[in-house]
Amino acid sequence: MALTSSSSSSAITALLKPHLQLSNEPIISFSPSFFTLSSKPLLSSSKPNVKINFFSSQTAVSLKWRTEASIFSGLFTKSKDIKTLKDELFDAIAPLDRGAEAAPEDQQRVDQIALKLEALNEIKEPLKSNLLNGKWELLYTTSQSLLQTKRPKFLRPNGKIYQAINVDTLRAQNMETWPFFNQATANLVPINARRVAVKFDYFRIVGLIPIKSPGSGRGQLEITYLDEELRISRGNRENLFILKMVDPSYRVTL
Repeated sequence: MALTSSSSSSAITALLKPHLQLSNEPIISFSPSFFTLSSKPLLSSSKPNVKINFFSSQTAVSLKWRTEASIFSGLFTKSKDIKTLKDELFDAIAPLDRGAEAAPEDQQRVDQIALKLEALNEIKEPLKSNLLNGKWELLYTTSQSLLQTKRPKFLRPNGKIYQAINVDTLRAQNMETWPFFNQATANLVPINARRVAVKFDYFRIVGLIPIKSPGSGRGQLEITYLDEELRISRGNRENLFILKMVDPSYRVTL
């Protein structure tokens, strides 16, 4: 006679019953990635079967350490790259007489180095940074209005040229030295956190005779790189300005 499903099950249970100890305790399986709870019967032991994976916690600590080390290494590499590029920039502009002696290939090389530094700029809102305060020396520019290369050399500014900025009052001052000692002061009107409109209000001939600006002395300036030593700016006429900090305590008084 054929056995039904229920009679087969009863027969198997009767055969195995002497060898099994049924328990109502749940089987617990614990791992870092999941937690399950079931009511399957235990074989012979009534104690929970607990599995804990300590390797996972060690892996988490290791990954955290590697992440922190990677961040530190990245910052160190970036700082090293900036220093290398700054040294390269200073070497490139040193023989160019502020840009007056720069051939087109020299201008291209300086511009390429400046672009690399601008890509690494950490001061995203320079108009809010105190690093902008102080007196800066102009090291290089492509601006013909400053270089005056079409004039005889003895009629050009031959001494150092400075620019001072007050962040809190948004005032700027341009200062030539030998032989003319001309000066100009301007108000800076923020367009965004990096760019300002420059509105000149007074010029001083030979540093003494004040002349009020007729209103045509205007332009824009964007600060594209800034740190405690170096500032790179670009004008609205695509001119490049590279300046080095010489006196962070200097204030525009006019």
